[in-house]
Amino acid sequence: MSHTDETPNDLPPNFIRDRIVEDRQAGKNGGRVVTRFPPEPNGYLHVGHAKSLCLNFGSAAEFAGRCHLRFDDTNPATEELEYVEAIKADVRWLGFDWGEHLFFASDYFEQLYAYAVALIKAGKAYVCSLSADQIKEYRGDFHHKGKDSPYRERSVAENLDLFARMRAGEFADGQHVLRAKIDMAAGNINMRDPPIYRIKHAHHHRTGDKWCIYPMYDYAHCVSDAIEGITHSLCTLEFEDHRPLYDWILDQLDVPCHPQQIEFAKLNFTYIMLSKRRLLELVRGGQVKGWDDPRMPTLSGMRRRGYTPEALRNLCERVGVSKHNSVVDVTLLEHAVREHLNATSRRVMGVLRPLRVVLSNWPEGQVEWIDAPYFADDPARGTRRVPLGRELFIEHDDFKEVAVKGLVSPEPRRRGPAAARRHRALRRGGEGRGGRGGGAALHARPGDPQRRAAVGAQGEGDDPLAVGRARAADRGAPLRPPVSQRVAGRRGSGRALHGQHQPAGARGRAWRLRRAEPGRRGAGHAGAVRAPGVLLRRPRLNHRTAGLQPHDRPARLVGEARGQVGRGAALTGQRAAWYTRRRIGSVAHHLTADSGR
Repeated sequence: MSHTDETPNDLPPNFIRDRIVEDRQAGKNGGRVVTRFPPEPNGYLHVGHAKSLCLNFGSAAEFAGRCHLRFDDTNPATEELEYVEAIKADVRWLGFDWGEHLFFASDYFEQLYAYAVALIKAGKAYVCSLSADQIKEYRGDFHHKGKDSPYRERSVAENLDLFARMRAGEFADGQHVLRAKIDMAAGNINMRDPPIYRIKHAHHHRTGDKWCIYPMYDYAHCVSDAIEGITHSLCTLEFEDHRPLYDWILDQLDVPCHPQQIEFAKLNFTYIMLSKRRLLELVRGGQVKGWDDPRMPTLSGMRRRGYTPEALRNLCERVGVSKHNSVVDVTLLEHAVREHLNATSRRVMGVLRPLRVVLSNWPEGQVEWIDAPYFADDPARGTRRVPLGRELFIEHDDFKEVAVKGLVSPEPRRRGPAAARRHRALRRGGEGRGGRGGGAALHARPGDPQRRAAVGAQGEGDDPLAVGRARAADRGAPLRPPVSQRVAGRRGSGRALHGQHQPAGARGRAWRLRRAEPGRRGAGHAGAVRAPGVLLRRPRLNHRTAGLQPHDRPARLVGEARGQVGRGAALTGQRAAWYTRRRIGSVAHHLTADSGR
């Protein structure tokens, strides 16, 4: 979108956007805004990269500028063409387009070499023959100044000769490096004669074996920015100490422009490991099936798991931009995708572990068709026809011979039409016994048809027997479990779908949402009650955590704790009406209940 010199009212302010506005108002760079996203092709992008992508591409779009996609392919030992193609696919999936502005640092190898020669001729760089351990020793630390290398005072001619021979491949890896000559006593360790070129005999995925010396990131990064005409070089916070080196190198060279490096805090989550090195260990160790395994926090893995690009972009906008490192609770990530899917994904029913249910008092061959909305909160967006016949399939875990202690249903005197839809819909007929699969069957009897008709007439929606994951046995389609299904996470028990765990101890008890009593503050609020589904909580998080309400339930119902009663509804004491939030096996209570009571 285009952008004026004013920050739009619908966008939250951040210091980077404010800096760009100030530069445009001052006429800096002719009012141009050019950013870049510079990934190293040594692995797949993970969810932490989403913030940098949104910030770089988003800032350029806001100010009618452009964003370059530039691969920092300066370390051939760890880079592969597979990673290049995967990164391009992830950037497109997230909704960004670089157009014709696709670059590689290897495109500038000749220019980078020429600029390094210029530094040597100006006396600003020298060839050092110390080993890596010796360089580290001579550099000192935060408490001790560094010592000059014995090769620091080599002549310009000798340095030029050695550097040319380095390029020709006359030396082994690590025998020489080219270092910038700055200040070995500088307080910033990055300014103590940092290496800018090293010898590495490795095959490059684009240049082949043409080069055996490669520039270091700190050198290639800033010079590539200047060559491409970048105006704002947005980096994560760990490069803040590298900014003096960034500026020093550009000040010594005759480059087309001098970009401004601006740092921001990276995106980190609780319970999620965002280290390429660690993720690579999982891939190579066989613990996961590739970088796009749905259990991986890579963008490719999250795409396979069902995350949407809109949800990730909304999350990045929501967490904001700051200069202070922080950790975002992973539940905010889950809430973002749940919020988007709630508004865009159609609801359908499915059975993973089927248990056949025979309605013994249902006429043979009779089928009732029920209109079930795709969106519970907006039936106008479409409905589907759900068949109800003599034989149904339900989840095996949804039935229990004996009700689990703690599964408390609404009391009879408080049971309204909504409760009638979801409770006491079936009762045991006694002719058969439940079993797994389609071999054995549970024989049950539906509730009074007149009562079911009365409930439907009151506008309460679906027939009671259509609630849950029941499907007509002869009209159901084979269901393939989603790729997102996985075992419960740490400290969890049971199964979990779509990457969300059952909290520890969820088996054997119901989670309840309490609604305010009549006459109390917040009375009369119509709490949204959904059909039983998967718990969306995580281990070690209680059910009163703000902003983590499941599905389309109003935010204030879950977000308000005892003693913090807000408007509309609140979580109250034991005297309140219970609205039970079940785990997957919630239909068990339906089948064991007596509809005549």
